Amino acid sequence: MSQKVRIALDAMGGDFGASVVVPGAAISLTRHPDTEFLLYGDSALINKELQAHPALKAVSEVIHTDVAVSMHDKPSQALRRGRKTSSMWQSIEAVKTGKADVVVSAGNTGALMAMARFCLRTLPGVDRPAIAAVWPTLRGDSVVLDLGASIGGDAEHLRTLAVMGSAMARVLFDLERPTVGLLNIGVEEIKGGEEIRAAADLLRAMDSPQFDFIGFVEGDGIGKGAADVIVSEGFAGNIALKAAEGTARQISEYLRSAMSRTWRSKLGYLFARQAFRSLKDKMDPNKSNGGVFLGLNGVVVKSHGGTSADGFAYAVDVGYDMVRYDLLTKINQTLHRDPAALGVLPTAQEAVS
Repeated sequence: MSQKVRIALDAMGGDFGASVVVPGAAISLTRHPDTEFLLYGDSALINKELQAHPALKAVSEVIHTDVAVSMHDKPSQALRRGRKTSSMWQSIEAVKTGKADVVVSAGNTGALMAMARFCLRTLPGVDRPAIAAVWPTLRGDSVVLDLGASIGGDAEHLRTLAVMGSAMARVLFDLERPTVGLLNIGVEEIKGGEEIRAAADLLRAMDSPQFDFIGFVEGDGIGKGAADVIVSEGFAGNIALKAAEGTARQISEYLRSAMSRTWRSKLGYLFARQAFRSLKDKMDPNKSNGGVFLGLNGVVVKSHGGTSADGFAYAVDVGYDMVRYDLLTKINQTLHRDPAALGVLPTAQEAVS
């Protein structure tokens, strides 16, 4: 890796494209001035946005593409229509060829995963990558995966997720032996489907020096910070993520409504506004934006499609940190230290979200 962190951006990805990607990159640049950007997409739209951000323009290269992957494209359609030509593909390919250290996209999740797998390939022993993200909890932060890269998974898949997630937690949280839990409908050993019970047996049998498996964690344990790493197959993980984001917005609306209802509540807000600002800051979903695709031969970060410029900036920050922490090398090392976790996994249906 060069001294500068070179970040490839799919400037056409997401609900708002360059109008969010460019100002988001500009915000991240203020926090990480040792960054350079490759912006892939419609050059006219990108350059128009860059005019308002001269500092970003000075450290950016714009690469024109005529094709943009739609948020509604199926992965197979995106591959047929956008392979080699789309902003999404070319930004991923920049990582493969070494032009960039990481790619960040707010585009179609299923298409991004399909293109990333096709272009970058997976690490040895990993059949299906996972989306992992840092989740704010009462204890600090936890790594949660899979948040929707694929649907379903047998015991070997869940065990591999635990190995990769523990590597990410050790890097980000500076933990020698992070705790790992499996998301389940109860903490009792008899609860859950056959796959998750079998995964628990495999993780107990590993007795890995790299992490401490603590058993099952219920849904409310995520927010409590019951484990440093919480593992789930992608269907349940994505539902948990969206439910938590929706709940955070719901509580914010309740508080806003309650604080403006009467003159007494308005007065109370004036005295407690700093506390409410702190609460709003902790509940801001933008600050948890940026899921990492673990298990690929390259670093790929997925931003929420409907995020704001501030939210996209946090996703760019995640990409920057993954490169500076040299996460890919450390995950490779962890996988090789735990060869038992490298089973051959069945192909699963890709999720489109």
